[in-house]
Amino acid sequence: MKCRLKTGVEGLDERLGGGLVPGTLTVVMGASGIGKTQLGIAFANRGQTQEGEKGIVFDMTARGDSQNHSDYARRLFDWQLRERSLNGSIDMSTAWEKSVVRDDYMHIFEHAGRRVTASDLDSDQWRQWKYEQSRKLDQAIAFFYCNFVHGVRRCVIDGVEPVDRASDSIQFEMFEYIYHQILRKEHDWVARDLFRIAFRENAKAVESHAYQHQDIGCLLLYTSHEVMLDDLLVRKIESGDVLSNANTIILMGKTRQGNKMGRALHVAKHRGSACDDSIVPFEITEQGLQLQS
Repeated sequence: MKCRLKTGVEGLDERLGGGLVPGTLTVVMGASGIGKTQLGIAFANRGQTQEGEKGIVFDMTARGDSQNHSDYARRLFDWQLRERSLNGSIDMSTAWEKSVVRDDYMHIFEHAGRRVTASDLDSDQWRQWKYEQSRKLDQAIAFFYCNFVHGVRRCVIDGVEPVDRASDSIQFEMFEYIYHQILRKEHDWVARDLFRIAFRENAKAVESHAYQHQDIGCLLLYTSHEVMLDDLLVRKIESGDVLSNANTIILMGKTRQGNKMGRALHVAKHRGSACDDSIVPFEITEQGLQLQS
């Protein structure tokens, strides 16, 4: 049995039967500001001690507001995130040079400032988006592949914003591609998509840098309309919703007792594993997310 991926949050792994299952999707769902990003950064940072490489953060925020990844990483773990630039073409001759391509963070929709549903775009805007999406997917493939070949085994995908229908979201469309065509695809097929006509001349290097995609854990941070944990607990899952395909779902929301507000999380789903069904209060402190006993 493969070693579980530790979350980096004290007490959470015990409630997950030892941690998250490699090669599966975990969705962390809650309203903006509830603590999802801090959990994601803790998970990525934990990769250093468990796999020898920190995880990577792929930010899909499109509305221009920052998720504060760099601030959290620096304050909580003294980690200076190295950001992948979206400027210019991809020089794949450097793919095997770890010091050049090993980055921690990519903001794929940087400066986009756009709505995230197809219905918000007219026909011209939609055609422009599809063109832009193709270019961005090439950048995304390079970012993930060039990290995986150098030992990264966990990724955090953040910034997925709430929509009425998941099928209408351009962010979910991109996530579906990334998850199925990059994260859950054999390493040599990802390399073929990346190198294209230059694949044959790089075939030996591809094999010497092979990795097992079944070892990669993915944490998707999904912003909800619902703020209260009680509302998240009764939220209906739409057919085809990313939640229906997740191995693990962690809900994070506000709670109320009398005139006091608090925060709590609940492991709503953890397929094929024992887990704690309790609702667990937590706090956001200077040390990050702290579960309360």
